[in-house]
Amino acid sequence: MEYNRFFGGNPLGVVVRLALISIVVGVVMSALDIRPDNILLFLDRTLQRIWEMGFGSIEWLLEHLLLGAMVVIPIWLIARL
Repeated sequence: MEYNRFFGGNPLGVVVRLALISIVVGVVMSALDIRPDNILLFLDRTLQRIWEMGFGSIEWLLEHLLLGAMVVIPIWLIARL
């Protein structure tokens, strides 16, 4: 396995860049008072609401998935050409 190709560059350099970006994002999230437990609580509440809404939420999800895919997939295909 070629690590440079997998990481998109020198693996050590990629790890350092990811660490620096993670620090910056962590500082911004901390300034906005966004904590990991808040994110997990939000995710838990969202999943609970979806469960409570029942199968209507699945229909809503699929409808919006297809609507978004009508825009995203052609743009992605054009970008890949």
